[in-house]
Amino acid sequence: MIYEPTICIVAQGRKQAALGRTRYIYDPARYLTASINLPVMGSVIEASEAKPYLCLQLDLDVTELADLVLRHPPPAGASIGPAEGLALNDVSPALLDAAARLLSLLDTPDDRDALAPLVTREILYRLLTGPGGGVIRHMVQADSRLNQISRAILWIRARYRQPCRIEDAAEIAGMSRSTFHEHFRAITSMSPIAFRTQLRLQEARRLMVSEAADAASAGFAVGYDSPSQFSRDYARLFGAPPARDAERLRSESGARGLPTFGDATADRETSHA
Repeated sequence: MIYEPTICIVAQGRKQAALGRTRYIYDPARYLTASINLPVMGSVIEASEAKPYLCLQLDLDVTELADLVLRHPPPAGASIGPAEGLALNDVSPALLDAAARLLSLLDTPDDRDALAPLVTREILYRLLTGPGGGVIRHMVQADSRLNQISRAILWIRARYRQPCRIEDAAEIAGMSRSTFHEHFRAITSMSPIAFRTQLRLQEARRLMVSEAADAASAGFAVGYDSPSQFSRDYARLFGAPPARDAERLRSESGARGLPTFGDATADRETSHA
């Protein structure tokens, strides 16, 4: 799926998000922040019928965050740390309390319009002033490395089926090729080419599972000219050849009554609460 700017606070269970070769495990003690659009493979790694996985996802309103950043600058001399695409931080009692109050408004719909924006702003304030506040500040700085890479990511997402030159993506980001590579890898945990490949393979997987496309057609649809190269890349990422993996997913989805995949360029984490 594509993680857009969001936070995920777990109430019960554990989940793993994989970005490139980096794994992020979050649970009731740690929340996940996604600061830019990233292709992530997520899997619930702790849940049961008696104790299902429960998570609150909250989209990050960059306009609201920018206002908070202006009103609450960092202490003099404080470092805001490096830019990160995904980050884990400890859940503070104050953040947890605000999240619980936001969820409680589901039981009082008459209060929702008046109180939900206030509690949401409090959550954003807790994020800004907490240990992960540096990432939030990077998000709203127009000239930050995070925003420069974010522009390139949007450009790559719009063209991932087509051949695209790294020099063009670097130009969109306003960086030299070498600087672009360095910061892209630091923020996304993968190279620009690996990022594009993951977008392609996630969309090919969706086509095979949700639209019953065969492997050759799915590979061609996402930009592969060579079926053998597509099969190798697919197996390297998902651990099985395309047809076998798609058949397994279709069987599991049918047996459990699960929804099929959304478009790889727009799918989101769906465990809102």
